[in-house]
Amino acid sequence: MSNRSQLPEPGSPEDWLRFAKSDLALSRMVNTPDVLLETLCFHAQQATEKSIKAVLVFCGIPFERTHNIKSLIEKLPPEYALPNGLAAAALTEYAVAMRYPGEREIIEIEEYHAVIAVAQSVYDWAAGIVLAK
Repeated sequence: MSNRSQLPEPGSPEDWLRFAKSDLALSRMVNTPDVLLETLCFHAQQATEKSIKAVLVFCGIPFERTHNIKSLIEKLPPEYALPNGLAAAALTEYAVAMRYPGEREIIEIEEYHAVIAVAQSVYDWAAGIVLAK
């Protein structure tokens, strides 16, 4: 376990990124028995959402408690525009529908890989802003 004194300030942009990175790591557990691709896509969505929220906190922009990635993207200032905003916004559907059976069709591996690629690119974008300071 990491040294608690080395942890970022709770609620700081770095803290949001820490949680995003954890969700991203969980989303990559594709070869784990009994873990559904739907669950992994949920964690990819969470990584995307938390990455965007890290940038909003970095910019001092308040946001509501939401899983709606598009509404979060719309709050970003132009100088921090998300390059793949439309692709990222599409991940919103994985926030709720993926967590319960019968809400949506089963996810295929190609869709999973596409979702992971978007989540990774959003995390990299956010880390480039927050950690470059």
